[in-house]
Amino acid sequence: MTNEEYKEAVDWLFVQAPNYQTDGEKAYKPGLENIIRLCAFFGNPQENIKCIHIGGTNGKGSTSNMLASVLQESGYKIGLYNSPHLIDFTERIKINGVNCDKEFVFQFIQKLKTLPEDIFPSFFEFTTIMAFEYFYQKNVDFAIIEVGLGGRLDSTNIITPLVSAITNVQLDHQNILGNTIEEIAFEKAGIIKRSVSIVFGDDDKVVQNIIKAKAENENANLIDATLIQTNLQSDLKGNYQEKNIKVVLGLVDELKKLGSKISELDVENGLLNVHQNTGFIGRWFEFSQDPLTICDTAHNQAGLEQVFSQLNSMPMHKHVVLGFVNDKNIDEVMALLPKNSVFYFAKPSINRGRHPNDYADLLAKAKIIYKIFNSVQEAYLSAKQQATPEEMIFIGGSNFVVGEFLEKNLIHKE
Repeated sequence: MTNEEYKEAVDWLFVQAPNYQTDGEKAYKPGLENIIRLCAFFGNPQENIKCIHIGGTNGKGSTSNMLASVLQESGYKIGLYNSPHLIDFTERIKINGVNCDKEFVFQFIQKLKTLPEDIFPSFFEFTTIMAFEYFYQKNVDFAIIEVGLGGRLDSTNIITPLVSAITNVQLDHQNILGNTIEEIAFEKAGIIKRSVSIVFGDDDKVVQNIIKAKAENENANLIDATLIQTNLQSDLKGNYQEKNIKVVLGLVDELKKLGSKISELDVENGLLNVHQNTGFIGRWFEFSQDPLTICDTAHNQAGLEQVFSQLNSMPMHKHVVLGFVNDKNIDEVMALLPKNSVFYFAKPSINRGRHPNDYADLLAKAKIIYKIFNSVQEAYLSAKQQATPEEMIFIGGSNFVVGEFLEKNLIHKE
C-alpha cells in the first residue's frame, strides 16, 4: 500500500458515506439498526472486547484520554476511540497512544466496499465498526469508547460496557438532540445499561434527577463524581479539567471494584502524562510560548464560557482567532467574547464552515476590534504578526479551526 493508495481509500470513505463532521445534520443517522447489521456482518467484534463508555456534552475527549493514560500507567493495553480527528483520520482509533495502522485502515475499507447493498452506513458507523474490529484484532485489555453524538441513538451504544460515564449535559446540537436541557439529558442518559455503573460529573439538579431516574430504572449504580475530593492535577490544562479529573477518579474506583489493578501512583502519573501517553492535543493546548499561543476546541456555549472565562483571568492583551460552523448560535458567542482582545474571524475550510461575512452584522454590533479572513491560516499569521512577546494568541471556536491550525503549523514547528 502506498501513501497515495491510503489517501484514495480514506477519500472514498468520506465520499461514500454521509459525514456529520463535514456535512452536518443531514449526515446524522439516528438509531442502532444499521450498526447492528454492520457489526453482525463483521462477526460482532464489540462483544469480545471489554469496553468503557464515555458520553456527555463537553469533556468526553479529555476524560477518555486521561483514563487511557492512567490505565496505560497500570500496564494495560488500551484502545481509545475518539472523534472527530484534528489532523489525520487515524487519530480516531489508537492503542496506547499510537494511531491506528494505515495498512489496517486501507484493508478494512476494501472490506467495506463489499457490504451488501441494503446496508448503507453513515461515516461514523463505518469508523465505529472499524474501531471495534481493530481493538478486537489487537487484543486490547480495555477499549475506551467515546460517544459520537447524543447517546441513546448513537452508534457506539451497541456496546455493553463494564462501566459508563456522563461528564455533563449542556445545550449543544439542539437541532438534533432537543431544545431543552431535559431533552438532551434524556438522550445522554440513553447510554445507561442494565446493572452497569454510571459515573456522573454534572451538579445541575435537573439533569441529575433525569440521570438518577434512568439509573434506578436500569438498576445501575450511580456515582456522583461532583462529591469526589481531590488535589490531583493533569498535564491537560484548562480550569475545566478539574471536573473531568473527578469523573476519571470515579471510573477508576469502579474498575478497581471489578478487579483492575490500578495504584495511586498509576493514577497520579497517568493524569500528569496524558500528552505523552496518548498524544492528545487541542484542549487548552500550548502551541508556543513566544508569543504564548493557546488553542482549544471548545465550541458550544458552555465550553466557550469556561475557556473565555480563563482567558479573562489572564492580564495580557490577547489576539483571538475564531471560526464557527453553520449550526452554532453566533448571538450566544458574541455575548461571551473575552475582554482586552483583538479578534480575527475566519471560515473553517469544511462544508459546514460559516464565513464571517454571514454574521458581519453581529460583529459590527459587538463593539469589538476585529478583522475578517478567508482562512484560519491567514487569520493566525495576521495575529502572529501583530502580537508582541508580552501578548498572547488564542485559536478556537471549533474543532475544525483548531485542526486546520495544527495541520498547517504543527508539522512545520516540529
